[in-house]
Amino acid sequence: MSTTTGPYQGYVYAYPHKTAYRPLDPAPTLQQVWDGEARDALFLYLHVPFCEMRCGFCNLFTRTGAPEELTGAYLDALERQAAATRDALGDASFATAAFGGGTPTYLTAPELERLCDVAGRFADLPAIPLGVETSPATATTDRLTVLAERGATRISIGVQSFIDEEARAAVRPQKRAEVEAALDRIRAVGFPTLNIDLIYGIDGQTPATWLHSLDAALRWRPEELYLYPLYVRPLTGLGRRARDWDDERLELYRIGRDHLLGEGYEQVSMRMFRLPGGTENGTEYCCQTDGMVGLGCGARSYTSRLHYSFEYAVGASQVRAIIDDYVAETEFGTARVGFPVPDAERRRRHLIQSLLQTAGLDRAGYRARFGTDAADDFAADLAGFAEQGWLDQAADVLRLTPEGLAHSDAIGPALFSPGVRTLMDAYEAR
Repeated sequence: MSTTTGPYQGYVYAYPHKTAYRPLDPAPTLQQVWDGEARDALFLYLHVPFCEMRCGFCNLFTRTGAPEELTGAYLDALERQAAATRDALGDASFATAAFGGGTPTYLTAPELERLCDVAGRFADLPAIPLGVETSPATATTDRLTVLAERGATRISIGVQSFIDEEARAAVRPQKRAEVEAALDRIRAVGFPTLNIDLIYGIDGQTPATWLHSLDAALRWRPEELYLYPLYVRPLTGLGRRARDWDDERLELYRIGRDHLLGEGYEQVSMRMFRLPGGTENGTEYCCQTDGMVGLGCGARSYTSRLHYSFEYAVGASQVRAIIDDYVAETEFGTARVGFPVPDAERRRRHLIQSLLQTAGLDRAGYRARFGTDAADDFAADLAGFAEQGWLDQAADVLRLTPEGLAHSDAIGPALFSPGVRTLMDAYEAR
């Protein structure tokens, strides 16, 4: 592990990243993919690749705007994919569900009813946690009411900043009054968990304005808050920005962390903070061990042996082409793009996904699953972190120190295997 890299190398929300996926030849059937897999506590994810605008920092798989016939055609394709997937899964049960994107609430209230109907083929939504992402402009009362009536327990809204000038600097043209009206509507409709996303590192942001946004968010006493460092990525609206502001982001991270801890929140990861006791209404998901079924052209699915999805892109024209191909598709019975997960990568994934949480990696749990000790399996990978003072190695747990947690976006990518790194480096961004 190099100690010369900066603290912001990449957000590791999944391992490996889709840029390590490749076409599967021959493409296995979904029945072959799921044969022999545990199916008693799966995570259901439905992806909606539409937004009313594209934020300057966004590199998600989404397109801005969509004619009414396209959203309807997308839901038609989603229903076809759901039917093929349901047939392949057989007797499966789900522990949690989420709608993401994109912005699922870009869909109209009747379209959200259709989306819930698709999800209902797999799970009794009111019986399990269901999280849904929204935006200030699309968090309308009729849409929120549909979601509440269909069992949504968590609403996550991307605010990023409560200061209009900072929102514009992040290429997110919104007004604070619109944001606050949306938050009022969410609280009025009533969901057990409200999450607010904020971003630090925006041009013109200062410690004082960052605290202002934090305090503005705390007026709604959200059950969860996510604090994201600003990233400037290729093919995004801010992609031309080229300056080093690591120290600025680290300072703002520490200010935000300490402020929320002082307000009674507990830290779950570098980004996630929550009020104690609120986990039962979220979408708790053990990424290390649970299986995932993803529906939609931007979703991924996980089994113990294979991660699979559709093609990945960031550029607007390529994303639109993939969506067009998806809505025209009639056969969804195979996995076409993916990453076969050998034992060594399963161990590494377990390490990464555990270590980037404040709870750390439970060594007994790892031994029970793999028959070895994580500290031995990854001694060379972890040595540099311990030397930096970023890692505590106790007899029962491997856990990042507070400073290590602050460097999660360097630690995560540094733990990628050489093989995954080679695949990602060879991927041509588009």
